[in-house]
Amino acid sequence: MTEQLAPMPADWQRALAIVAHPDDLEYGAASAIAQWTAQGREVAYVLATRGEAGIATLDPERAAPLREREQRASAAVVGVSSVEFLDHPDGVVEYGPALRRDIAAAIRRHRPELVVTLNHRDTFGGTFWNSPDHKAVGRAVLDAVADAGNRWIFRDLAESGLEPWEGVRWVAVAASPRPTHAVAAEPGMEQAVRSLLEHRAYIEALTDTDPETYAREFLAQSTGAAAERFGGRPAVTFEVFAF
Repeated sequence: MTEQLAPMPADWQRALAIVAHPDDLEYGAASAIAQWTAQGREVAYVLATRGEAGIATLDPERAAPLREREQRASAAVVGVSSVEFLDHPDGVVEYGPALRRDIAAAIRRHRPELVVTLNHRDTFGGTFWNSPDHKAVGRAVLDAVADAGNRWIFRDLAESGLEPWEGVRWVAVAASPRPTHAVAAEPGMEQAVRSLLEHRAYIEALTDTDPETYAREFLAQSTGAAAERFGGRPAVTFEVFAF
């Protein structure tokens, strides 16, 4: 019998989603985020880069402000108004103390109970190799949760007014090849589609398919793949780590 996915924890009020690029959250997790904000929960976004290296036909100096605008519009569709960028270089994000410090600072600023990030493992399953930026940011998020709560790591943060925060209870890793939990996708699907469509310049550079057709087909396929493990319902999946 196929092991079933558990429902996501529900006893929280504030979440912080931390990913590498504009569009990372829109390829699946946005459906869950739309439902959380509709329930009155607070969700903020922090992005390590502005996605400036993501469009082959557009130089980084022009791509960065365009992708930032698209991300802010995309977040607004699912009820998220707080979007921050850490300005690490797209495509060459380095795992290490500098990235951990920036993420720990964001966690201290927002004081979430739930942190959401993207798959930090080598693949998305099978032979689909993962981006080095995704891996670096995902790993740094998992480590920075502890950093955020430790007064003696990155001492300058407390000196500048960012007091330690030990309140993170879970990190939920979207698109992991080892999911443990899920959120039913259908209630937030229309918002998720519209959220992904806000990344129009990126999508149009990525595929010749009509953007709305592309968005609907991608999200239907990715969420439908989890239905067997979630009571027959299309779902957004997460690998959840408890802290």
